[in-house]
Amino acid sequence: MTSSRIVYLDNNATTAVAPEVFEAMLPFFKELYGNPSSMHTFGGQVAHHIDQARQSVAALLNAHPDEIIFTSCGTESDNQAIRGVLEAYPDKRHIVTTKVEHPAVLNTCRFLARKGYRITEIPVDKKGNLSLEALSQALTPDTAILSVMAANNETGNLFPIDEIGKIAKEKGVIFHSDAVQAAGKIPLDTKKIPVDLLALSGHKLHAPKGIGVLYIRRGTRIFPFMLGGHQERNRRAGTENVPYVVGLGKACEQAILGISEENTRVRELRDRLEKGLCERISSSYINGNPLWRLPNTTNIGFEFIEGEAILLHLSSAGIAASSGSACTSGSLEPSHVLMAMEVPFSYAHGSVRFSLSKYTTEEDIRYVLEVMPGIVQKLREMSPFFTKEARQMEQARK
Repeated sequence: MTSSRIVYLDNNATTAVAPEVFEAMLPFFKELYGNPSSMHTFGGQVAHHIDQARQSVAALLNAHPDEIIFTSCGTESDNQAIRGVLEAYPDKRHIVTTKVEHPAVLNTCRFLARKGYRITEIPVDKKGNLSLEALSQALTPDTAILSVMAANNETGNLFPIDEIGKIAKEKGVIFHSDAVQAAGKIPLDTKKIPVDLLALSGHKLHAPKGIGVLYIRRGTRIFPFMLGGHQERNRRAGTENVPYVVGLGKACEQAILGISEENTRVRELRDRLEKGLCERISSSYINGNPLWRLPNTTNIGFEFIEGEAILLHLSSAGIAASSGSACTSGSLEPSHVLMAMEVPFSYAHGSVRFSLSKYTTEEDIRYVLEVMPGIVQKLREMSPFFTKEARQMEQARK
């Protein structure tokens, strides 16, 4: 970035480690370095802190501590959920998911399709909503697992996982939800949501990268994904990443306290940003369901320009955001989420996701509203897609 100022609005990609989390982790890099599996007191005192962290994660989900296992990330949790259930039910060869899942789920399912499993991907409508009727009809006696995310990482759309879980239960199907984006932003109560498996990732809620969680409801049949020692009650082998486990526990404690702020102050800032951009920039379009989504996320399409170009100019101004397009990965195609929603190409190609956090300020939002209109105008003037007719329409609006 060329600007000395940094406005970070890419929190769905990763979050800053909270100061409280960092401080909680430090002793486990220095004096408390014992192996929690050791029989001696030096290791046992470390194991005690893992138990405390497990209780904190369980509290965030209103779960039992013994239903929580620590993993390396959300991707590992998703893989263990899906592949572990298939191992537990070898006679069932069908998986149901949606077209807008995170690649951790979609690419796992598509890999399994090459191994002979039958995959059903439920479509969404133009607002990114699922048809529960279509989902119910897709479940069969051969379905081993249903995997539906709690919240979409690109649009912020929320999915009714409580209703989905009831459908899965009625059909006798194991239900897994990737709740990586939802955790810490909306309440997740496993006593009320009939979900069997649920994945979290620490770095989405102000813990460090490299730590995740898989919630496994008591009685759920699942094989371990990592084999080796007895750690995590024989459900995930490998010496626990103690500092990061402790950090995640502290982050979950902070998240419980901060959910109200997420759904008031952070939501208000998001709405102010979204409204301001749409008022100041013509031919802009909100991707997703504005009435049922995460409180911190907005995804806006700006017609006639490319999302990658917008991001580069924002970056030069010290603003970090993400594109709704896969341009940054070397592809000129819009994201699979926006394509599944049938967002018009001219908007999908110029979509930008802004995702806020508890550290976002009013000054940050004001700065983006000052900078963004000029960037869009400049890019549209350079764009070959911005035709004479479009320019005339633009002038007429002004």
